[in-house]
Amino acid sequence: MNDMTGSVAVVTGAARGIGRAIALDLARAGADIGIGLRDPSSDDSLADEIRALGRRALPLAMDVTDLDASRTALDRVVRELGSLDVLVNNAGGGIGGDAIDVTEQDFDAVWALNTRSTFFLSQHAAKHMRDAGGGSIVNVASQAGLVALPGESSYCVSKAAIIHLTKCLAVEWGQFGIRVNAVAPTFIETDGTAGALADPAFRADTVERIAALHRIGKPGEVSAAVTFLASSAASLITGHTLVIDGGWTAR
Repeated sequence: MNDMTGSVAVVTGAARGIGRAIALDLARAGADIGIGLRDPSSDDSLADEIRALGRRALPLAMDVTDLDASRTALDRVVRELGSLDVLVNNAGGGIGGDAIDVTEQDFDAVWALNTRSTFFLSQHAAKHMRDAGGGSIVNVASQAGLVALPGESSYCVSKAAIIHLTKCLAVEWGQFGIRVNAVAPTFIETDGTAGALADPAFRADTVERIAALHRIGKPGEVSAAVTFLASSAASLITGHTLVIDGGWTAR
């Protein structure tokens, strides 16, 4: 039931880590992929890997903080690949700092990257999906939207907003056949987390807090969940955030 043959999916932030794994998993399930990249030259052979799976791949210039360019990229997918059935809002990041020291500029930058982009790209994709009779949107939130991470207040707030936004959009857009869900991963082994996880004390504390399984996650453990939520196997699931945290938030 995870078969997505004939579908077209766009994954933002697809250059590496979780985004790259999502793009490849969706392609393995049969979807053609619009590869959202902040720098189109940073594809690092991802398009070739997707084509080797027998799927079409379209690299896209998608700095998600540039909404006009990103909307244009979504329109290009519909024009060149024929439809837009799935949008995965994966691009994101944070700027660390104690809440008492966070600047307005840093807060606004994190909000624009994580939350504003998710809202307005979902809105634009939903217009295409509504006209086509339905679709699926999967937002990549974080366990940080459910629990407090010291020194990450602006990031936590932005991801909490995505979790609630997922519910709001699901309720409004269900009438159009559009499902909206999210995943909320814990710390995952990627280039982006490598620096923090290289600190033995930080890694040990993180493993301890992942209270049930006591290990760091892998990108494929997130991408498999995204593919499930995007597919017809999750046809009666909407407004839900699937927590992929090894038990961290159950503690």
